[in-house]
Formats: sequence, structure tokens, C-alpha cells
Amino acid sequence: MKQKKLDTRYMATLAMLCGVLLVMGITGIGFIPFPVIKATTMHIPVILGAVLLGPSAGGVLGGVFGLCSIWVNTTSPGLLSFAFSPFMTTEGLPGVVKSLWIALGCRILFGIIAGWLWKLFKKILKQDYAALPVTAAVSTLCHTILVMGSIYFLLAQQYAEAKNVAITAVFGLMMGTVTASGIPEAIIAAILVTVIGKALLHLQSRMNKR
Repeated sequence: MKQKKLDTRYMATLAMLCGVLLVMGITGIGFIPFPVIKATTMHIPVILGAVLLGPSAGGVLGGVFGLCSIWVNTTSPGLLSFAFSPFMTTEGLPGVVKSLWIALGCRILFGIIAGWLWKLFKKILKQDYAALPVTAAVSTLCHTILVMGSIYFLLAQQYAEAKNVAITAVFGLMMGTVTASGIPEAIIAAILVTVIGKALLHLQSRMNKR
């Protein structure tokens, strides 16, 4: 009976977080438009889900994040939407595969990584609440590096054309984007995941004792 209750809570929590991501994605509040790329707060529910429910749930939530990214970049395209939407690519089937990896694959992998980083840092730091900000910040930076690194290795030429720069300048521009959006996203994630995560972990602990 207790295991059945835990399974029900797992599914309910996962469904709730999926709902939060869908609302953030469909309304656009989870994506902050910048001149080149859309910054995001969508990673925060993914990290929280990975902390509360584990790497598998993190992967599922990362997948929802990725689907929302495809939706937003298809319905309100920006300069780099070709990298995040298979419907905006100009490369045919190879471009579809590349954009699906960047928008969907990287986000699924990010959710899984967040779950394993939580397990690692919780073990190293010996304190759940100390591990929360570290997990959030490192996970977010991993997400930024995964996405921007994939764009660099798979779509450097298209990125250079979109920015109207020489391909030799792409790496520097990528690093600028990582610094400009990745670091603020990591700081925001560390703060919000710590505050919200503390409350949710406490609630989860009380409910598991019933």
C-alpha cells in the first residue's frame, strides 16, 4: 500500500511539473527573447523534478522542455530558430535531425544529468540543502554548454550566416552567449531551486513518512 502511494505521488508530481512547463512554454513566459537567442527559465522545473523524482523524471521533463522549445521557435521564430525547430531548418532532413537533437535531445540529456548531479553533490556535500544551489548552477551550465556546443559543432556555418560574420568568429560569439545568458541563468536557477527545492523536499519527506 505504501509503495502504491509513493507511485501515485511520483506520477502526480511529474504530471504537475509537466503542466508547469507546458504553461510556461505555451504562454512564452519560460522563454526570454534576446537579439540572438531566447534565454530560458524552463530549466528550473526540470531541475526541481530531477531533484525530487530522479534522473528518469528529469529526462521526461527535459523532453517536455524540448517540445516547448520547438513550439516557441516555430510559432514565434527568432534569429536562431533554425537550430531549435525542425520546421525552420533550411538543410532538409540533416537539418531536421540536427535541430531535433539540439532542441529535444540536449534537453532530455540535461534532465538526466541534473538528476545524477543531485545524487553526486548530495553524497559529496552530505547536506541536501547545500547540494541544491550547486546542482542547479552546474546543471544549468551543462545545459548551456550542451546546447551552444551542439550548435557550434553542427550548425557553425548557418550560425555565421545568421549573424553575418566569418565562421572563424563563431567560437567567440558562442562564448559570449554562454557568458551573457548561461551565467545569469545559473545564478537564477541556484536561487530559485534552493528556495523552492527546500520547501518541496521538506514536504516530500513529511508525506513519505505517512
